[in-house]
Amino acid sequence: DVVHAHFWMSGVASTRAARRLPVPVVQTFPALGTVKRRQQGARDTSPPERIGFERRLCRRVDHVIATCRDEVAELLAMGLARSRASVVPCGVDTTVFRPLGVAADPDPGVDRRTRPRLLSIGRLVERKGVGNVIEALASLPDVELVVAGGPARERLDGDPEVCRLRALAARHGVAGRVVFTGSVARADVPGLMNGADLVVAVPWYEPFGIVPLEAMACGRAVVGSAVGGLLDTVVPGRTGELVPPRRPDLLAPVLAALLADPARRRAYGLAGRARAVERYQWSTVAERTEAVYAAVSAPASTAARAAAEVAR
Repeated sequence: DVVHAHFWMSGVASTRAARRLPVPVVQTFPALGTVKRRQQGARDTSPPERIGFERRLCRRVDHVIATCRDEVAELLAMGLARSRASVVPCGVDTTVFRPLGVAADPDPGVDRRTRPRLLSIGRLVERKGVGNVIEALASLPDVELVVAGGPARERLDGDPEVCRLRALAARHGVAGRVVFTGSVARADVPGLMNGADLVVAVPWYEPFGIVPLEAMACGRAVVGSAVGGLLDTVVPGRTGELVPPRRPDLLAPVLAALLADPARRRAYGLAGRARAVERYQWSTVAERTEAVYAAVSAPASTAARAAAEVAR
């Protein structure tokens, strides 16, 4: 009844197939080539024809499901008609990501009782902004940063990004307050988040960004970059704070103010959990996705029924 293509290559395949077997095509772009090219420049490894394909898909598909409002703005600039775009965000399992009574300790050498803890979790690539958190840490005496993600713990020493981040921490005099855990099993992530005073996600750009949403579901206050999907998920002054990307000088005072205000962190955590349950749990996301499917398939179904009646 409906083909839902994810990523531009799947969209190209689906729209070509739909020429022979007419079926509505819904497209989701987990990331856009225009944004990647703008942000990464010469380091963008996408094929040069990607952006052209994405522009054509905006004209050819029946509907686009975007994950955030910022993405819709990018799509409109590429030629997509506003009437053919809906925002359906990514979801979170609020039964797994939830406030816990006991939090996990990522490293027995970390003294949980005396130091406020920041958590950065995700892929270890430069654009995720972990280096900016390390730079901000230099202005936050006696605060520790747990960096989760990347290769397995035993392979951290050979990872180029870990080496770069460790060198950066050494230059700023905070190496003793930065802990790298390596890759973390999904089942252990809620415990890590519950063990943090603040979850920090400050990517340079981000199509959606699932980490702030998972942290909110865990009842943690979030500090994020004012980019992409974080503009929708994190509500400044209510569930967390947003700062411009690549600005450790602006990030540090925001972190310091929240670390000094446990009551505000608790209020943000409670509001974040409520927002995650209300707007982002998977049942809600599924219902909204199904509504788009029903809308795009209705004309085709009506036409098919009419043709069957004529045939009879």
